[in-house]
Amino acid sequence: MLSFYRAQDPSPDSLLNRIFHYLNAYKNAFARPIDSRYDIVLLGGALGSMFSLLQAFAAPVIGGLSDRYGRRRALLISMLGNLWSVILWVSARDFRTFLASRIVGGLSEANVQMANAIVADITDAEHRGSSMALVGVCFSVAFTFGPMLGAGLSTIDLVAENPFIVAAIVSLALILVETVYLWACLPETHPRFTTLPREGNTAEKSTSEKSDVSSTKDEKKDSVPVKRTHTNSPALLNALHFLFLLPFSGLEFSLPFLTTTLYAGTATTASPAALNGRLLSLMGLIASLLQGTLVRRLPPLLTLRAGVVACAISFFCLAHVTSPSGLYAAGALLAVTTATVVTGLNSLGSFEAQDADRGAVMGRLRGWGQAGRATGPILFCSLFWWAGREVAYTAGGVAMCVVGVLAFGLLKSPVVHKKTE
Repeated sequence: MLSFYRAQDPSPDSLLNRIFHYLNAYKNAFARPIDSRYDIVLLGGALGSMFSLLQAFAAPVIGGLSDRYGRRRALLISMLGNLWSVILWVSARDFRTFLASRIVGGLSEANVQMANAIVADITDAEHRGSSMALVGVCFSVAFTFGPMLGAGLSTIDLVAENPFIVAAIVSLALILVETVYLWACLPETHPRFTTLPREGNTAEKSTSEKSDVSSTKDEKKDSVPVKRTHTNSPALLNALHFLFLLPFSGLEFSLPFLTTTLYAGTATTASPAALNGRLLSLMGLIASLLQGTLVRRLPPLLTLRAGVVACAISFFCLAHVTSPSGLYAAGALLAVTTATVVTGLNSLGSFEAQDADRGAVMGRLRGWGQAGRATGPILFCSLFWWAGREVAYTAGGVAMCVVGVLAFGLLKSPVVHKKTE
């Protein structure tokens, strides 16, 4: 897609070529030469970082609005932003319009955090972890098959001025169907605006429900605020989310470089992009299976710790891997990480939020994670090209060990009050 936009406007003064000018200046800052075939990959990573950075600012705001006006209203407004974003993509015949589409999408995307907040609204503490794992399954399946669907649709060329219009129209149709479905079928779940029962119907409420004095309308005027006691500080969870995604997102971004390097000396006829796609598809499939079976049955703190350990091992393996089979083995470990860490952090974060501020708390948690996802590729890529693959992945492994020390040393498992007969 970026190659098409570059060919559409070859003028040196075009926005895309000005961006490539700064990209080349970035590449020339390294002693090791960076092949020009990586230009599009690097620019794609920069656009991904921009999207994540916008999400880092937007997620806490959207979460706060959902606490004030309700989850349903916030999600529907977010979906309108998504529709606007895809409409811009449908009409994009130049890079400026496509970039505007990504900016609007980054500022309005809220499906992930709203899904987690809604699950936390309607589940009790005993069932929350397993329910959030199911949300993770849905996103893993989507991220496994979505890129393949998009790649297939992009080969259908109906309009010469916009060869990706079929993929854009299908995306628009899917988002439109989702928006209509949410408007027609999704009830309000914020405890202040609804009387929906929680899953499990437990007689004994969790600690967060006991201390939430604003969730009951009858006690609004007479209740006295109760100081919140946290099992795990939200600030600690935010920091762990940032510190985890900082190296992990850099690792994800570097996989195309590593795949190209490993396959350079082989006799295979497949392109590195196709082989990298297979690796990501395999990781998504494994992550989906784990989240649907094992992860949803284990305590969130245990799954988080297991995922961090698997990620650290994967980093050290990638520092020395010399064959495609070794790459796939490391990818399997990364799939374990994908299935566990973020889901575990979201579950732990939901236990630290009260009904009145759940959207804001989980929005900040996502925002800090997206900040790590925005900066990780830039830092890791710089280290990758400056010091080499071994140093970069070893440094990532050390950073993940630090995250592991914090996860094992400072995090505690929340107290879950099970239903008593």
